[in-house]
Amino acid sequence: MRTIQREIVSGVIFSQDGKILFAKKRAGGSGVYADCWHIPGGGMEDGESREETLAREIREEVGIDIAGCPVELLDDTDTGVAEKTLKTGETVLAEMHFIDYRVKLPHPAADIRLTLGEEFDEYQWLLPTELGRITQTPPSVKLFTKLGYFSRD
Repeated sequence: MRTIQREIVSGVIFSQDGKILFAKKRAGGSGVYADCWHIPGGGMEDGESREETLAREIREEVGIDIAGCPVELLDDTDTGVAEKTLKTGETVLAEMHFIDYRVKLPHPAADIRLTLGEEFDEYQWLLPTELGRITQTPPSVKLFTKLGYFSRD
């Protein structure tokens, strides 16, 4: 199996009322962690900065323009390995370096209109104390545990 290297930039998107946005991958889609809830994000393209990747991925995946929103680096030290199905159908081993940001939106979750991209078919907003209710990607569990957000109560 072929191995690829990926820089993955993701956003922990907070609404004004303190909820975090998660999206669920479409069944049978490409990518990694198909049966999990994701924070929006994806791979850097050639010539992009981390911040450009963050803005593009959030716009493509959930239809939110984060221009003018406060953005803060949360962590850029985690790595992971997973099998990934490319859009071509090829399965590869993806060695990933994760770069995670906090994005603060100026509206309550109920007022934020989303447009899900082709990767996702549903979304939900959760308070940090509710994160144990969903199956998250392993990198998200690691990040939220490190940040003290994750609770399995």
